[in-house]
Amino acid sequence: IWTGCALQCFDLPVPSLAFLQGFDPPHQSDTRTVYIANRFPQHGHYIPQRFADNRIISSKYTIWNFVPKNLFEQFRRIANFYFLIIFLVQLMIDTPTSPVTSGLPLFFVITVTAIKQGYEDWLRHKADNEVNGAPVFVVRSGSLVQTRSKNIRVGDIVRVAKDETFPADLVLLSSDRAEGTCHITTASLDGETNLKTHYAVPETAVCQSVSRLEALQAVVECQQPEADLYRFVGRITVTQQGEEIVRPLGPENLLLRGARLKNTKEIFGVAVYTGMESKMALNYKCKSQKRSAVEKSMNTFLIIYLGILLFEAILSTILKYAWQAEQKWDEPFYNQKTEQEKNSSKILKFISDFLAFLVLYNFIIPISLYVTVEMQKFLGSFFIGWDLDLYHEETDQKAQVNTSDLNEELGQVCGECCKIRVHRQNRPRGNDRRFTGWFRFSCGNQESLFLKAVSLCHTVQISYDQTDGFGDMPFSHANGFSPQMEYYASSPDEKALVEATKRMGVTFMGNNGETMDIKTFGKSEKYKLLHVLEFDANRRRMSVILQTPSGETVLFTKGAESAILPYAKSGEIDKTRLHVDEFALKGLRTLVVAWRRFSVDEYREVDRRLHEARTALQQREERLAEVFSFIERDLELLGATGVEDKLQEKVQETIEALRLAGIKVWVLTGDKHETAVSVSLSCGHFHRTMNILELVQQKSDNECAEQLRRLARRIKEDHVIQHGLVVDGASLSLALREHEKLFMEVCKNCSAVLCCRMAPLQKAKVVRLLKTSLEKPITLAIGDGANDVSMIQEAHVGIGIMGKEGRQAVRNSDYAIARFKFLSKLLLVHGHFYYIRIATLVQYFFYKNVCFITPQFLYQFFCLFSQQTLYDSVYLTLYNICFTSLPILVYSLFEQLVHPHVLQSKPALYRDISKNSMLSFKTFLYWTLLGFCHAFVFFFGSYILMGEDTSLMGNGQMFGNWTFGTLVFTVMVITVTLKLALETHFWTWINHFVTWGSIAFYFVFSLFYGGIIWPFLHTQDMYFVFVQLLSSGSAWFAIIIIVIGCLFPDVIKKVFYRHLQPTNTQKSQLVEAHRGISCVDSLCCVSEGSSGCARLGRLVERVMGRCDPVRGARSWSNSDPYFSNDRSILTLSPMEVSHC
Repeated sequence: IWTGCALQCFDLPVPSLAFLQGFDPPHQSDTRTVYIANRFPQHGHYIPQRFADNRIISSKYTIWNFVPKNLFEQFRRIANFYFLIIFLVQLMIDTPTSPVTSGLPLFFVITVTAIKQGYEDWLRHKADNEVNGAPVFVVRSGSLVQTRSKNIRVGDIVRVAKDETFPADLVLLSSDRAEGTCHITTASLDGETNLKTHYAVPETAVCQSVSRLEALQAVVECQQPEADLYRFVGRITVTQQGEEIVRPLGPENLLLRGARLKNTKEIFGVAVYTGMESKMALNYKCKSQKRSAVEKSMNTFLIIYLGILLFEAILSTILKYAWQAEQKWDEPFYNQKTEQEKNSSKILKFISDFLAFLVLYNFIIPISLYVTVEMQKFLGSFFIGWDLDLYHEETDQKAQVNTSDLNEELGQVCGECCKIRVHRQNRPRGNDRRFTGWFRFSCGNQESLFLKAVSLCHTVQISYDQTDGFGDMPFSHANGFSPQMEYYASSPDEKALVEATKRMGVTFMGNNGETMDIKTFGKSEKYKLLHVLEFDANRRRMSVILQTPSGETVLFTKGAESAILPYAKSGEIDKTRLHVDEFALKGLRTLVVAWRRFSVDEYREVDRRLHEARTALQQREERLAEVFSFIERDLELLGATGVEDKLQEKVQETIEALRLAGIKVWVLTGDKHETAVSVSLSCGHFHRTMNILELVQQKSDNECAEQLRRLARRIKEDHVIQHGLVVDGASLSLALREHEKLFMEVCKNCSAVLCCRMAPLQKAKVVRLLKTSLEKPITLAIGDGANDVSMIQEAHVGIGIMGKEGRQAVRNSDYAIARFKFLSKLLLVHGHFYYIRIATLVQYFFYKNVCFITPQFLYQFFCLFSQQTLYDSVYLTLYNICFTSLPILVYSLFEQLVHPHVLQSKPALYRDISKNSMLSFKTFLYWTLLGFCHAFVFFFGSYILMGEDTSLMGNGQMFGNWTFGTLVFTVMVITVTLKLALETHFWTWINHFVTWGSIAFYFVFSLFYGGIIWPFLHTQDMYFVFVQLLSSGSAWFAIIIIVIGCLFPDVIKKVFYRHLQPTNTQKSQLVEAHRGISCVDSLCCVSEGSSGCARLGRLVERVMGRCDPVRGARSWSNSDPYFSNDRSILTLSPMEVSHC
């Protein structure tokens, strides 16, 4: 929604991170000019620029475009468009059936689907309104005014308080601090949990009151919106006493929408990018209509059936004219042609006959399939929200379904992309800390120095405003720290270590940029901060240079074992190495701590070198690395630390279950390389025995290609062991530029893939890469922040986690859950159930429509292709709507092949339904041929039994056309209903009610419909027909014989297949059905390695009571394709011989 006229396209260099086109706003020029507080120049003819308002829009429809847009989307479906054409044909020409037979089901389908999709979009509107209607404070007319977020305009001065999110992209003007700084966290944007410091220019930093801001005269000039979160180029011109002061603006001056203000009471900022032009919104991928694999299969099957329909219509038309070549059939004495018919065009007559046959056979395309699928998806989605196993009691959050169109896709996932940080436990503040730490000291008299080193060597910041619940902890008053103090850190390890030293008596009290304050057992100490040697991936350590209270200059350093021990010249090196190995075996993340003293001359040299390197314009990074190596040497070892990362409960079990289910897990995260690898190890994504391969810090295409070839050779040489791959964002960009095929080959041969330092659009790029690979896997993306929205929208299925990073991921996801562990049941149970239900629903619909229309086609051979209908129009209309609709709908809502607990405990059962196996062409062909076979039995069975003797009525009357058609229809309704009953494994009272109730309803309706003369019908063809049919004993005999003749072969096939070639699911059914029963054919009566025939023989023995007790102990064989996957759960203990 734009506040002004349409704007022209702009031309900006595209950043390397913008792989996908998100919202692309039009603009007239490369820059925009923002007048702070919207004080436009009064002189000249200034025309203000037009900008987007601050609304966020994730919905698809509006009240004005809902009807045309929804109709357009629905008629893109083949079946809907086809029935629209059929309906129009029935209106235009004389056809055998009424237009109502096509128009009424079509109207019903379109209406139900529109209501469902309208309701889901209303929920999106509701979520958008919550965001757009959030209260904010802006400076207008010299006062602070409360308004709604959607009313913010570019140029407005906005006030944001502590712990609030920024409602738009703001340039920081001032904060409650004199220096004009503030701290923010961008966890919901880029996944980083550390605090970032942002700055105001000195000329605006002093404007800390509304009155001073009102008097501020300034103009911001900046680039037009772009998706890159880390790039911002602009300048601010401040007019003071007639003099213009120009200051540059960069990313450190921009506060992004979605970020959260921390450790700062309040700030004031001017809005420069609003609404869908904010960087957060630009990183959203454009919403596209997601279609499930089942829907694509349905469209394929519909095209095949459309081919069958056209074949039948063309064949019938040709045979009609071939038959009418004989004069006696062309114009019989009882049906003389009129002059108009004799003179009409033969081509037009041929087309008219073809269209008439098309209408006659059109019910082979099941229009009610779509409405039943829509209802099944809509009603079935409520089961996810009602599932108490997916309810999180602590936060009072239940699972949420935003798009029910993809329910069955949950059962088809082959690859999963998740954000690693969502696994971590969001514990409440207080004594229940997220991390547990262990310290080991190198020698006994240096404990105090070691604790000081740990509490000083970091970049932790402090907030004193929030109660953290430390008052009841040991040392809490003795150490003198405030119960309102809370630490913020760039790394969770740093926070854990500082909190640990606090518990042990050395408390970090703060850092003002020049000094670092600590309290050692109640005694305050001030250290002057001289230099910080920042952490980098090459060195794998960080250091601080401090001046102690006694005036001594020291270096404290910490880092990985391999980065510290080689540079240590003293201390308990061997002992510390043993401690580090011990920690690693426990799964802890380890750091080694060391220190060094500097003499006055040594420090003078260090300070000079650091200054030269940091001010160098050429090769600054190389020179800094050289200076750091010069400083961090000749170290004295102090000790080692170990940190345990507390993840959400059952994260490791969930990932392992997904792996057993055949789902390959890729982790995409914005975390640093080391942090990402460490958490991957702790959550079970990487195993300790796994060979970790790295594709990181690649600088050029050639270097990246060579590294990929090395990795491919290494995997080929070491193919016996498992490999894990680590890729960073920069290397991924190079790999996908020209070496995509080689990169995917390496990834396919790795058991787990970890992508770190990923921008939001890069995550979506990786998901798209997986989607478009040769295997075309079904992908699932799961995340909890705004930085995951593009990934969630790109994947076939997007899942948001209700975390503490805002609701952007949840609002833009297809499904939302409160904890990562719930993913296991969502996929393995709900996904499994939804898929088998809808797959059977689709196949059954095609089957019953083949049964329905094929007798109509066969009947034309007995009526000279006169287009006479076999069934009454009411039966044509109600067959799919009333007589056979409820049993399959209830089946698709409640069916369970096996118990949910079995599906969760045996994840490998998920493999049975993977790759759309239940909608394969082989299965489709079986159901189609079965439909044709049953249709032939219906028609010819009735014909053979009734054709030779037509005087079978109780009153001696003959069977007529409508009686014969009604007999075929009656047999068909009973058979297709009982066929579904044979497919049902999980019976409830509702299944019984609709199954037997549908058959009873058909009989009651037919008696009622044929027992009354309906005045609004122009013919009374069915009057008393059904009553006369049921009065014939031969008719009842025919019904029973034909139904049994159709279904008995199905029963035999099921029995033999279940015992000769049982699937893994069927084995589980047997285990579940016979749990606790003596002598089960699939357990105690089958020895290891028995053939199918032997298994059937044991079944016969069991039935006859001759089971051999020797076979009482049985375990699944090693060759079993399923049970070998999860032996800890599925290996069966020996059964007591006496029971068998």
